[in-house]
Amino acid sequence: MTASPDYLVVLFGITAGATGAKLGSDEKELILLLWKVVDLANEKVGQLHEVLVRPDQLELTEDCKEETKIDADSLPSAPQLDQALRQFNQSVSNELNIGVGTSFCLCTDGQLHVRQILHPEASKKNVLLPECFYSFFDLRKEFKKCCPGSPDIDKLDVAAMTECLNLEKTVSRYGASQVEDMGNIILAMISEPYNHRFSDPERVNYKFESGTCSKMELIDDNTVVRARGLPWQSSDQDIARFFKGLNIAKGGAALCLNAQGRRNGEALVRFVSEEHRDLALQRHKHHMGSRYIEVYKATGEDFLKIAGGTSNEVAQFLSKENQVIVRMRGLPFTATADEVVAFFGQHCPITGGKEGILFVTYPDGRPTGDAFVLFACEEYAQNALRKHKDLLGKRYIELFRSTAAEVQQVLNRFSSAPLIPLPTPPIIPVLPQQFVPPTNIRDCIRLRGLPYAATIEDILDFLGEFSTDIRTHGVHMVLNHQGRPSGDAFIQMKSADRAFMAAQKCHKKTMKDRYVEVFQCSAEEMNFVLMGGTLNRNGLSPPPCKLPSPAAVIPTEAAIYQPSVLLNPRALQPSTAYYPAGTQLFMNYTAYYPRKKNREETMLIVSWPSFEAPQVRPIVLATSLQLLILAVSLHSLARWSECRAWPTILELRKFLTSSKVTSMQPRMDLYTQMTRPGLYPKNGFVFKGPSS
Repeated sequence: MTASPDYLVVLFGITAGATGAKLGSDEKELILLLWKVVDLANEKVGQLHEVLVRPDQLELTEDCKEETKIDADSLPSAPQLDQALRQFNQSVSNELNIGVGTSFCLCTDGQLHVRQILHPEASKKNVLLPECFYSFFDLRKEFKKCCPGSPDIDKLDVAAMTECLNLEKTVSRYGASQVEDMGNIILAMISEPYNHRFSDPERVNYKFESGTCSKMELIDDNTVVRARGLPWQSSDQDIARFFKGLNIAKGGAALCLNAQGRRNGEALVRFVSEEHRDLALQRHKHHMGSRYIEVYKATGEDFLKIAGGTSNEVAQFLSKENQVIVRMRGLPFTATADEVVAFFGQHCPITGGKEGILFVTYPDGRPTGDAFVLFACEEYAQNALRKHKDLLGKRYIELFRSTAAEVQQVLNRFSSAPLIPLPTPPIIPVLPQQFVPPTNIRDCIRLRGLPYAATIEDILDFLGEFSTDIRTHGVHMVLNHQGRPSGDAFIQMKSADRAFMAAQKCHKKTMKDRYVEVFQCSAEEMNFVLMGGTLNRNGLSPPPCKLPSPAAVIPTEAAIYQPSVLLNPRALQPSTAYYPAGTQLFMNYTAYYPRKKNREETMLIVSWPSFEAPQVRPIVLATSLQLLILAVSLHSLARWSECRAWPTILELRKFLTSSKVTSMQPRMDLYTQMTRPGLYPKNGFVFKGPSS
């Protein structure tokens, strides 16, 4: 609008919460709308109009009650927002007698009444705002143009502008006095000696425009925010709706993906100006549905990392503007463009047919199972999304709304992803031998559950004071077969004591909103994992190059919490007359995390294997020998856990040589119960009779 309007409609809104500079920042609803018409041609002001608005939540804050003097009991009978807006529209139309060539525009005290109250609330309540609410004059900016010597815009308000013009302040209730004074200010501005002309109003974007962003583009750091906590299925349109009333730059909503190419609940949003960015920061912890969204400052570099791209293929694919993008995931590797077109059918035709499909591939041309598809309108896209988890061949296909920035991210990620082939024997040890400590010393720690985006610096910050105890080149990130982070890492510490302390103090600390488990382990366990083996709750599985005939399997929990004498069970070498050749001895542990003093007791179960031999007596003697070794271990464990009621080795041997033991079956279960301090059984442990 370049020409000056015939009328200005002074608009003022009051919410159930904060007023002034914090208006709308607390997400409170509109409860009162006031307006007055100013005839610019005849320099006249009309009557004051007001309408109460019934909010969904009828509670008013104490500040609101004190400032506005509004009676909460009058709100239940007030019209809802859509009805109040119709009353406003009808009142303005009747008063202006709008005809051909008649124009008017809203005028507010600052940006908040339109951008932070009316548009966000109407968006949440699915209320369609009249067209007049998409352009308005900011009286503070117009006053600054009219009086350049006035205070800065952030310090201007109705009272300051009235004082600058030496006008008499209106004494009335809150809201009404502001509207009256604004009418007087406008009349003074359009009169001598100022003769101000109202032109070039503020604009509110009708909808978000998608588009591409080049990595070479310069982006102002003061225009970007990071939104965190988004629902995983949200799209760029949902982000634009959350920031409704603020102008997002073209293609300025970029959803972030994790290392697996899935959305991580974050987005980078680029606005047209720093002013809009600052208003966006005031929506910190506002809600999108039932979830609150955190809003923080970000940089232009952050945005380019996510949304920037240089691929000509992507640029050509996204060159068709105002298209709805849908992402397909889980495609058969043999899927063709014809099959994709047939999958969507006639009810949701793809824009340009095969030209509207972009398959995502690795650098060597192998398909990843992902593709992006363009649709000409929202109706076609909604029909397409109804096919979510329909079958293509023998695979179900996942469908999601996508964005241009997500297309760039996925293409950038797969085009630069390292291709790690499956390990094949022989496998060269990962760690240089000079950095590998003796395998029987537990001077390493394992981090499990790391965020996929975690870096070495994040790990050092996570360990805090223990980061100074890390050996040179002692941080080892575990990658999966695709060369991506698995969420695990091994750290070589300078001593077993520091490894133990790090595991105790850092266990289940948080890193980027995720808690991380920290376990003490040995270099042998670390080597097994880094060379292709697995270390999980089911035990330690060696890599392919180390698969022997029957091998000892050490559960993770036992490796974490038991003394080192129990960590390396070795096959005893009894006489071949009593043991079949090749027999191995296994020790299977079931242990739980140490409990605090007030917690209930825990149980440690140690199971012995069964042996088949021609004579029973020698086997029992051999088993007694083995149990003696176990007794030494338990005695060490008792000292380690500061228990004072554990049996001595002689007591255990005396018990083992008794008639009770000789009558036991070759397989025997030993149950050791550890209770709270001061409540141990008299003998410190309990043997439970022969197992069946």
